Amino acid sequence: MTAATDADAERPLPDTAHEGELLRAAVAEVQRVIVGQHEMVERLVVTVLARGHCLLEGVPGVAKTLAVRSLATVCGGSFARLQFTPDLVPSDIVGTRVYRQATGGFAVELGPVFVHFVLADEVNRAPAKVQSAMLELMAEHQVSIAGVTHPVPRPFTVVATQNPVESEGVFALPEAQRDRFLLKVEVGLPTAAEEAEILARMSVDPPTARPVLDPDRVLALQAAADRVFVHPLVADYAVRLVVATRATGPAETREVPATVAIAVGASPRATLGLIAAARALALLRGRDYVLPEEIAALAADVMAHRLLLTFDAQADGVDPRAVVAEVVARVPPPRPVWPAAPGSPPAGRPGPRDGAPRDGAPRDGGGTGGGPTDSGPGDGPPAGATVLSDLGWEDDARADGRAERGGRADGGGRAGRRGPGR
Repeated sequence: MTAATDADAERPLPDTAHEGELLRAAVAEVQRVIVGQHEMVERLVVTVLARGHCLLEGVPGVAKTLAVRSLATVCGGSFARLQFTPDLVPSDIVGTRVYRQATGGFAVELGPVFVHFVLADEVNRAPAKVQSAMLELMAEHQVSIAGVTHPVPRPFTVVATQNPVESEGVFALPEAQRDRFLLKVEVGLPTAAEEAEILARMSVDPPTARPVLDPDRVLALQAAADRVFVHPLVADYAVRLVVATRATGPAETREVPATVAIAVGASPRATLGLIAAARALALLRGRDYVLPEEIAALAADVMAHRLLLTFDAQADGVDPRAVVAEVVARVPPPRPVWPAAPGSPPAGRPGPRDGAPRDGAPRDGGGTGGGPTDSGPGDGPPAGATVLSDLGWEDDARADGRAERGGRADGGGRAGRRGPGR
């Protein structure tokens, strides 16, 4: 992990109250058009903030295209929809050189991908050479035509969709292409109540999204997400989750039963993506620091599509998301411990299994079901505590036999905000 520089350490923290309110307004505007599908909309916003790309998988008719189009309108960016078909060629999407009879020479005709938001609809219908043409575009945010490099506008996001139930006339995405997507989100069908609301809202005079942001504001929000603080133990938790999917991982993670279904585990790009997405999700939820809950909530979306399962596991229909869920359940997260209020007697550190909280600490300290969250006014540190300077962490995986930490972990200062630790 790269250490943060002194200049990075001195950058001001994001104004999370203002930025979070602005982002929630953007989400609310998209949800004014989209009924339900809150997780999909949230993950799309996370993708934009983290400068990534997203793969949406779901049956036709679940508002995947409408959600991306609405998000592009809300962000004030340009939008292009590309319908991928078996006869598509790379020059159809990135551009090519054309002969101009009037000038007697060739000129570059740029393709439709030079916009802020690209929707690659049914991306698995195009052959591999077309899918590969998207690699430079997604990784480098540029296109090379006739030896000349053409950058795409900023911000730039590719959202691809695919239908999981069709097997005829489709080409599975190669591993290198899947790895370029920060998130893969499975979009489910609405509930009966949501479908009734869809009928009432969309059957006559459907609503349309209105701009809330602009490209410059989106770039500023991306920079704010970069400054969200990541404690070294939270970064270590993300590393342990990713390493647990590899055969070369620690002995305790190789004992996870689900990992026997993995032929090739997640690469370091998954670790980087997990931290970047967690920073974006924390900012969206109005915080300037990442909790283990963000890491655990995003693990399946970031890691599942990067796993290559064994032939036997594929034949048995093993779901990669279920494999990641078991890894998350078996790898213990660090536990936030809020310090006691000033003037109160010090409390002993709770053991990893006794559940005794510190004074002012949440009753349920670890995992995705406990600890401070952003879901209610009673969450977070006790009154008078400063989140970034007083927040301490305990690591359940290393608590046995270790001496009293006594407050904040080493290396947990503000200098860690730019990277996953110093």
